[in-house]
Amino acid sequence: MNRQGGRHSQRGSALIVVLMLLTVMMLLSLASIRGTLLKEKLSTNMRDRSLAFQATEAALREGESVAAATTVAMLPASGCLHGLCAKPVASDPPRWESSGFWADNSGNWRETTVDVGSLTAKPRFIVELLDDSIPAKGSCTTSIDVSPESSCSGTERRFRITARSQAANRAEVILQSIYAVP
Repeated sequence: MNRQGGRHSQRGSALIVVLMLLTVMMLLSLASIRGTLLKEKLSTNMRDRSLAFQATEAALREGESVAAATTVAMLPASGCLHGLCAKPVASDPPRWESSGFWADNSGNWRETTVDVGSLTAKPRFIVELLDDSIPAKGSCTTSIDVSPESSCSGTERRFRITARSQAANRAEVILQSIYAVP
């Protein structure tokens, strides 16, 4: 009888131990799944940013092509129109940071279509004239003679190209370059 009584008092203790072990295993599994999901989000964001960066670089190159073909007469007297911008006023804040500048109906920017992998992006860009009479690199004399006749032999135009890529709920990338046109 003692045997049956001892056996009877131990009923359920194995069940409690097994339930505790299952609970611990479940918590470890949930932590592992959470870490995996976080890594997946990080890699997706990295890929999204990389694609946006590639699209923005392509828009920058397109802007440089536009700048090379732009004459001062083509630029608006002030502000921006269809991606071409007049000289910025030094005391004004940067145009591209203004609220609503990149809005769909603003008319400030120019858009280009870029195929990036299996996706098609539509980054936007502007071309701003910084100056139209900067001495070209290597065109100024380096001799002792500093008379007006021996100064610089040519000038160039300098443009700042600002490109931006952002799709709805995606990464935003803004790049700039300074482009000189002889």
